[in-house]
Amino acid sequence: MDLRVPRLLKKPRRAAAALGAAVLLAATGTWTATASDTPRPHRTDQVLTMADGTRVDTSYFTSGGGGRRPAALLAHGFGGSKDDLRAQAEDLAGHGYAVLTWSARGFGRSTGRIGLNDPAHEVADVSRLLDWLAKRPEVRLDKPGDPRVGIAGGSYGGAISLLAAGNDPRVDAIAPAVTYWDLADALFPNGVFKRLWTGVFFNSAGGCGRFEPELCAMYQRVAQSGVPDADARALLQRRSPAAVADRIKVPTLLFQGQTDSLFTLAQSDAAERAIRANGAPVKVDWVAGGHDGGDLETGRVQGRVRDWFDHYLKGEPVGTGPAFRVTRTGGVDSTDGSTRSRGATADAYPGLRGDPRTVPLTGRAQRVANPAGASPPAVSALPGLGGGGLAQLSALGTGVSLDFPGQYAKFDAPPQRTALRITGTPTARVHVRSTSADVVLFAKLYDVGPGGGQVLPGQLVTPIRITGAKAGKDVTVTLPPVDHEVQQGHRLRLVLATTDLGYASPTAPATYTVSLTGPLSVPTAPAVTTAATALPSWVWWLPLAGAAAALALLLTARRRTTAPAPDPELAEVPLVITGLSKRYAKSSDRYAVRDLAFRVEKGQVLGLLGPNGAGKTTTLRMLMGLIRPDGGEIRVFGHAVRPGAPVLSRVGAFVEGAGFLPHLTGRENLELYWRATGRPAEDARLAEALEIAGLGDALARAVRTYSQGMRQRLAIAQAMLGLPDLLILDEPTNGLDPPQIREMREVLIRYAAAGRTVIVSSHLLAEVEQSCTHLVVMDRGRLVQAGPVREIVGSGDTLLVGTGIPLADPVVDKVAALDGVASAVRTEDALLIRLEPGNTAAALVVDLVRLEVPVLSVGPHRRLEDAFLTLIGGSA
Repeated sequence: MDLRVPRLLKKPRRAAAALGAAVLLAATGTWTATASDTPRPHRTDQVLTMADGTRVDTSYFTSGGGGRRPAALLAHGFGGSKDDLRAQAEDLAGHGYAVLTWSARGFGRSTGRIGLNDPAHEVADVSRLLDWLAKRPEVRLDKPGDPRVGIAGGSYGGAISLLAAGNDPRVDAIAPAVTYWDLADALFPNGVFKRLWTGVFFNSAGGCGRFEPELCAMYQRVAQSGVPDADARALLQRRSPAAVADRIKVPTLLFQGQTDSLFTLAQSDAAERAIRANGAPVKVDWVAGGHDGGDLETGRVQGRVRDWFDHYLKGEPVGTGPAFRVTRTGGVDSTDGSTRSRGATADAYPGLRGDPRTVPLTGRAQRVANPAGASPPAVSALPGLGGGGLAQLSALGTGVSLDFPGQYAKFDAPPQRTALRITGTPTARVHVRSTSADVVLFAKLYDVGPGGGQVLPGQLVTPIRITGAKAGKDVTVTLPPVDHEVQQGHRLRLVLATTDLGYASPTAPATYTVSLTGPLSVPTAPAVTTAATALPSWVWWLPLAGAAAALALLLTARRRTTAPAPDPELAEVPLVITGLSKRYAKSSDRYAVRDLAFRVEKGQVLGLLGPNGAGKTTTLRMLMGLIRPDGGEIRVFGHAVRPGAPVLSRVGAFVEGAGFLPHLTGRENLELYWRATGRPAEDARLAEALEIAGLGDALARAVRTYSQGMRQRLAIAQAMLGLPDLLILDEPTNGLDPPQIREMREVLIRYAAAGRTVIVSSHLLAEVEQSCTHLVVMDRGRLVQAGPVREIVGSGDTLLVGTGIPLADPVVDKVAALDGVASAVRTEDALLIRLEPGNTAAALVVDLVRLEVPVLSVGPHRRLEDAFLTLIGGSA
């Protein structure tokens, strides 16, 4: 955990990462059956044998009632199985459908290899399922052998619904979601290998060996070369709905995700144009979520798909919604912290180039470098990492993208005089000249605020491969399709980068010169209008509630607590704690921390010691402003600490293991982290923090190659960014071997040597003794002792009495009860005895002999461990 900025990136919960069924199926509107008195639909499990002997596991759901009914096939997402669809199937069965779910080849309990919707296998399997449905007495038939049927699915399942509609004329309606039209274009956009997403595909399914041999060979070939060849494209195109574009002639409801770097809005755009050209009804719905996470709008999508099937399969006179709908998000609802969203609609799908507006761009010709090995790469989307965090933050106006200086050209538009809504695909014209024959650029369009902060809408980027540019070449840059509002005073920035983390690009070093040849063209789609939002209920009850609250405050004479004024006398003191207390619960008499008080000065390395339950962690959490104390005060440089207090910007903390992106180098991880704080790059003091951490050449290597010790030092360097005046470290040497621990000790000493302050909580007492200048010892929430290490360790009032044998508890208790003895703690073959002021070693020996304690040696202790055990009375 880092005190100064929330961790933006979290690890995925499931092995299939962003391609897991939890994401992909929800995007289709995975339904949850509502509670009612209706009996639960009947389910029958059966394994069907396909023409080639492959066994496909199925589940069939029907509800009570006589007569024939339409059927629905539900297809799961990549990495899922039929089990993911049970709730959705039961809901549809309860609404009068005969529902069949199945596990595709290579998934769940079905046999066979994964063919990525091979027409000869997975698509043929759907026709076999239709044959089976046609024989069911519950299923309505259009003619013998032809069931009335619709197919819904998400991602992998969405593609099979399109392919089935193009290959089997018995399909009557489809509702594909967040899926692809041309898989080759999705994974090899503009001839550039989408490396990370393709790797997720093949690895999340259990490895290349789970796929058909020709797919495995294709992946290995392209992954090794980094360049998709013609055979690879042809292989994926044969498995794409685009291959049967002229044969999809059924009513189609297309859902596509706006936060989707795998299958962008361009995929559903191509599908809409082709199906509409065939004369079939088609409608388009852009949902807020997608493969990169976000709000998948499950409830709304559920209702719309059901209406679509009711209209086209049952023939009921129900509305099917607008021809085009897009969910627009922005800002946070202050009442519950949720993202605000509203729907915008149009009577006709506007496409991606509708009603373009010209936006001038300025910028000189710029030379940019493609670094050797294409490293370090720029960062946009992070497939499988974050569960949509980056895209959601982008929707809320927080920029977390990363471009490296010297590796991108930028061209700026003037600030917008009025708000500008982009709906579709912006384009621009540039001239590119290269020192190499093969050029790959990554185009992105930033929204830049008045303060300079920039947001990449949807975290989307478009790769462009250019050949024959040695003599210079004019290129049309087609940017990612988005729905995004550029607010008044903001400006657009076109960036062309030479690298991107998600893609393979040329590894040979080269130099490109990029210049403008025309303005930016931005589609605006003015016919898409946002629905008015009904006044929320709080508009009505808030005034009444406010009046009641004000009256309650007056009656109880409660006063608002304000933060204490800064203490100018403590302005140069890093930390002063006075009377600090924290109960386990407001009504409890048990304290985690009670009446704690100590002071830390500049240049000190303070060790915070205590047994488990001593209150160390609670103290650190209060110090970092994470929890409020019940009593007392914490002042950092004279300012009282409260959650969110500005003075906390002078504090750096490493309290839990830092999460780093393994595929980035150490330096790239640190730069990305600092960029996410929103603070100026020059304030990071990166070079100084790295020098202190002493990582050397390792900074240029991927973090996945780091040892545990190097990761710990990188985490400390991250906490040191900006060179905070007060650095808090919790167990910084965990998992390190002795040489690594010694290196960490040197890091802390170097950091404090410049006049800064370090607080270390650790259980390694020998290491604390060598690295810390001062100690605070706690036990049971209270301060036991504080002071310089040398005074506590070398105090003459503690003696180590060698006994040769362990002493029984009654004997130790008698020694502790002697006059002039403050405490006695048994160690292995010895006693640690702390004397009261005025007592002497000679008098103690006389008392020990009287108690028949076998005294073999007597001497002052010189180890922190001994002093610690003495101070806490053995409670460790």
